[in-house]
Amino acid sequence: MNATEIMKIFEDTAYVRMGGTEEELRAARYLQECCSRMGLTAAIEDFPVDMANLQEASFEADGVSVTCKGYFNAGSAEIEAPFYYLRSTEPYALKQCKGKIVMIDGYMGYWMYQDLLENGAVGFVTYDGNANYCDRDIDQRELRAFVHKGNKIPGVNINAKDAIELVNKGVTNAKIVLKQEEYVGNSRNVVLDMPGEIDEYIVLTAHYDSTSLSQGAYDNMSGSVGLLGIAEYFTTHPHRYGLRFVWCGSEERGLLGAKAYCEKEENLKHVALNINLDMIGCIMGRFIGCCSAEEKLVHYISYLGSELGFPISVRQDVYSSDSTPFADKGVPALSFARIAPQNTATIHNSYDTIALMKGEQMVEDIAFIVAFTDRMANAKLCPVAKEIPDSVKEKLDIYLARKRAPKQ
Repeated sequence: MNATEIMKIFEDTAYVRMGGTEEELRAARYLQECCSRMGLTAAIEDFPVDMANLQEASFEADGVSVTCKGYFNAGSAEIEAPFYYLRSTEPYALKQCKGKIVMIDGYMGYWMYQDLLENGAVGFVTYDGNANYCDRDIDQRELRAFVHKGNKIPGVNINAKDAIELVNKGVTNAKIVLKQEEYVGNSRNVVLDMPGEIDEYIVLTAHYDSTSLSQGAYDNMSGSVGLLGIAEYFTTHPHRYGLRFVWCGSEERGLLGAKAYCEKEENLKHVALNINLDMIGCIMGRFIGCCSAEEKLVHYISYLGSELGFPISVRQDVYSSDSTPFADKGVPALSFARIAPQNTATIHNSYDTIALMKGEQMVEDIAFIVAFTDRMANAKLCPVAKEIPDSVKEKLDIYLARKRAPKQ
């Protein structure tokens, strides 16, 4: 796969493809067709996801309407209450949430939501975007099932510029109206098997969905193209271990595709390793490897980079991507990525387009990942220990909200 062919794929998939939507299915079928053109047969596998049709969403601050997007799957309600900006999660600050519509900084994560519920908040406001950007984009967010666990309060998302204005004006009262139809829909994984000489196999993953504003060229059609490039290589090269390629749906909604795949025990039988690609090939940035596996793998990849003259920074950690559900099920896993500075490439917004990408860099990144995969796939015995270190298990517990992170 050359640079021109790669950039053509980015052009063909330059549209929003949120998990569970028809656009995601369109992209799944496109990836399936790409495999078919290589003489390979990929299957589209559905899995259930929570969906919503938003009928009404409004937010008022001291009687003035503020542009917003309602949270999917946050129920339907009409709430009017005092407005409170939660600047800190210290106990005194949290106690002020009682009976109020609370605005927070950042995402609505599990522990923040539990704190709001515990302290009696009746609604919430989040914000995104950048006060220094000219746009007034607002991301479409959802209250994830593992966050609310059936206990829902209504929420809206607004632009950062409006959030600043609310605080600057000293807004004291707010109103949220949220009406929606919630239902269970389907998202999809695209799965390609390339059997090897033995029963054991390596699973390679990348997500192909995007967030609501993003064409997702960098995050993560780049990784999806990377999987196509690896599959193409192995159509003409032997591999002792079997290879399974999984293009994961709904990663941006909480790693749902990878979680659905890993929930089926038969999918993980005889798996030696998971190799995940999430954001490669952009014009700027450094290449990294993140290993949720034994420390020896960190050194192996670092040495390989030196051997091949491919600069790479490698660490042992948990990566916020589809490698995490595999590691959580005891499968050694790693993610490769090219991380650009935020002022040269941003994600989860309308600026993630083909303009961030370079075909020649994609070719270089794929070549390194192919070299690593080839060594693993043709090993007499995959050298990575099939166990997850305790330090990584601890980080998995924190990432997956089974345990609170220590306060800094």
